[in-house]
Amino acid sequence: MSNTPRDAWQWITASLGALAIVVVAWACLTSWGGVVHGHPAYAVLLGVTAVGGVAAIWLSLRRRKRARRSGAWRVTGRIALIALGLAWIAVTAWLRPYSAIEPALPAMQSDGVATVTETGTQIVIEPTGGADATAVFFQPGALVDPRAYAAVLRPLAEAGHRVVITKQPFGIAFFALGAFDATRTQYGDVNGWVIGGHSLGGTVAAIQADGADGNGGGSDTDAAPAVGLLFFASYPAGDISDTLVVPVESISGSRDGLATPEKIDASRADLPADTNFTVIEGGSHAQFGDYGPQVGDNEPEISDDDARGQISAASVAFVDALVD
Repeated sequence: MSNTPRDAWQWITASLGALAIVVVAWACLTSWGGVVHGHPAYAVLLGVTAVGGVAAIWLSLRRRKRARRSGAWRVTGRIALIALGLAWIAVTAWLRPYSAIEPALPAMQSDGVATVTETGTQIVIEPTGGADATAVFFQPGALVDPRAYAAVLRPLAEAGHRVVITKQPFGIAFFALGAFDATRTQYGDVNGWVIGGHSLGGTVAAIQADGADGNGGGSDTDAAPAVGLLFFASYPAGDISDTLVVPVESISGSRDGLATPEKIDASRADLPADTNFTVIEGGSHAQFGDYGPQVGDNEPEISDDDARGQISAASVAFVDALVD
């Protein structure tokens, strides 16, 4: 009797396993820095995907006796497993991070002005001579290597403020909602936190600031409160104009193709009336970090150095004004 159906399933299984291994190799070869220096969750996902790929190939090559029954339930189960495998591989590929590029990498080096410490869950940049009591907690944009913000945020440390850049599981800020509470209990010498974020990270930063703004919110009322909210090409998910009681600084780019000028302007209704809006003329979405071009963004009309300098200056001015 023909084994064609069984051979077809074996070929599909082997192909799925090979595809999984190819995607893992592609992610590692094209974004190795982002994989190694991001939250370990994605590296674990790649490892599990690679093991699953090898296992699928091995199972497809085994010589098994033909099952006596191969009814509709068996076929449906195989189709479901294949669909699940394809979805897993697609998500693994989609989660590949944007790796940091120059000048973020040199900014990760400690010197006589700032000390940089990196762990599996955060990057800390602080003044070598000691930080003041106002610190900055920062949420990266979706899928962006957290090191990509080292150059634009380092001037805050050079101005005397500790900066903590969180590493989000799978590069998604919503998976790091509890990171701020963990961070502010870690640093008992901080009296107030400015919470900031880029793109999706800014949206989550708004949620965290609104819940820890010294107005009775937050899961840890004994920890230092949020004293400011800093948006990098971002805006809140909903109306916080009546609930947020801290100063807000919104820095955006006039050439942003994602957090467009129209979206930033519309966010005015969702933010406190005294929110300050700083527009980087000619600046794009990807210029708020150093990770290369981003799909959906517009071409900037100013240099990366110019945009970075303006963003850093506005950020330092905002945080400096909040120091006790």
